[in-house]
Amino acid sequence: MLLPIPPSYLFLSLKKNTMIFEDDAKERLTVYELDEANYHLIFDVRETDMTFIWNTGDSMNITIDKVPYHLQKHQIIFLTEFHKIDSVSLQTARMVRFNQPFYCIVNHDNEVGSKGLLFFGASGVPIVSITNDAVRDFELSWEIFSAEMRKADILKKDMLQAMLKRLLILSVRILRQSTNFHKLEKVQADIIREFNYLVERHFAEHHDVAFYASKLNKSPKTLSNLFSIASNRAPLHIIHDRIMIHARRQINYTNLSIKEIAYGLGYEDIQTFSRFFKNKEGVSPAQYREKFARATTAA
Repeated sequence: MLLPIPPSYLFLSLKKNTMIFEDDAKERLTVYELDEANYHLIFDVRETDMTFIWNTGDSMNITIDKVPYHLQKHQIIFLTEFHKIDSVSLQTARMVRFNQPFYCIVNHDNEVGSKGLLFFGASGVPIVSITNDAVRDFELSWEIFSAEMRKADILKKDMLQAMLKRLLILSVRILRQSTNFHKLEKVQADIIREFNYLVERHFAEHHDVAFYASKLNKSPKTLSNLFSIASNRAPLHIIHDRIMIHARRQINYTNLSIKEIAYGLGYEDIQTFSRFFKNKEGVSPAQYREKFARATTAA
């Protein structure tokens, strides 16, 4: 005799183009079929949310932290809760959003290998282009994913996690092959991913490569050599770029003074921060804020 699943075990909402799994432990997974009528769901980001959006239409435009991105058909963009989504224009897309209690990509990095690559990369917003020979793998995974969301079973969460991991692994494989990561041994690639993750965690307090090298038990020279194989950006450039992402975000979306922003990013005096910012952006922080304010008013 089959026993019914206790009502407290899970919450499953099946709405048009939206499927939600949530249990008593607040483990949450949402799967969406997006179109022009419901794309606003993209903006509903909660604490610890991880998101990936698969464009299935001819094109998609999304602006994140005031930076515009154009996605072609079968491209996927990966976001964390810290990305500020400003605007979206799409025809059709698929979106998966899950929180840390449902699946922690940091604690389970050995299963997927997405930390510091798809998420918490410190190197901008990752976009994966699904190759023609991989489209069917993604389509099949999505079909099974959607079917599992509609089922009621005591092993439901395990199956959903397994399908989530499959989609992430497929994406990691493509991203590795489309970059120079495939030229590295696994241990070397893991060092770069860990460096990216450490920068994401510590960029506001530590601006020097030596700190991250010591955390990885490597010399700064070793890190530089690895990055010269896998990227055209040196470790110091990645640290500086991550500082700039946060600086722009604070200037654009908060009322904090330039002095407060500088202090929050580990700069003891505003002059040092202003020189750094102007060297990277071409204008001072104050001028950048004025420029942004004028653009907002004009819009």
